[in-house]
Amino acid sequence: MAARILHVSDLHVGTREDPQVEAALVRLAAELGPDVVVASGDLTNRGRRGEHERARNLLQSLGAPVVAVPGNHDLPYTFPARFTTPWREFERAWETTEPMYASPSLHVVGLNSARPYRHQSGGLSDAQLRDAAARLEQAAPGAYRVVALHHHMIGAPWRAARKRPLARRNHVLHELVAAGADLIVAGHIHQAAVSERHEFEVVSGDARAVVVSIAPGLGQPRPQRLGEARGLQVYEIEAGVLTVETHIWRGGDWAATARRSFGG
Repeated sequence: MAARILHVSDLHVGTREDPQVEAALVRLAAELGPDVVVASGDLTNRGRRGEHERARNLLQSLGAPVVAVPGNHDLPYTFPARFTTPWREFERAWETTEPMYASPSLHVVGLNSARPYRHQSGGLSDAQLRDAAARLEQAAPGAYRVVALHHHMIGAPWRAARKRPLARRNHVLHELVAAGADLIVAGHIHQAAVSERHEFEVVSGDARAVVVSIAPGLGQPRPQRLGEARGLQVYEIEAGVLTVETHIWRGGDWAATARRSFGG
């Protein structure tokens, strides 16, 4: 059964918003007809209520269910709210920081990797991983299982990013693979990166495969910073084959720039 996912990340609503980019995103979603939209964090720039509302309105205008998880910028930047009510505005917009989408063909589990006491880096607790495993186990037979979080597990391909990858990423990867994840998606580094587990980890040939994918930033809060791209990912799953198509902002519209296939 074929399925399609539109993956956007790092909208950074609240800084340098571009109506042309947003209108083109709505058109692209209408053309693609995704089963689900995954938004992997930093939906806002400072975690303010108005920013969350504008991000929600944009994502919900794409015509598909949305799985949205928070990033480090979705936390309030004011004290004491950052520590006393860190998820109030995000949950006002999205109800939960760890959502789930389930259909006969797709099963998407969202995880909250942002931490109030960390500015950039993130992590997942063992309790979160156990809960993720339980939720992945609920997938329909044959459904493609996806995990979405904000913090990256593979590195930036171009500049040496100052942003550290997810804490304990080896442990997290092994736990999610053991739980049945087929695809792990994230953002945070504003660059596209796609790799299959066997490309970066020495494991025996019969070990389960998993694809790790990072979406570029949909927003561009620092347009002069080198090594940060504006783009998104589109995933198509059919007959056990995952195709990842990277789109970038070019010539006033979204345009496909790379395509990779895994499995089969």
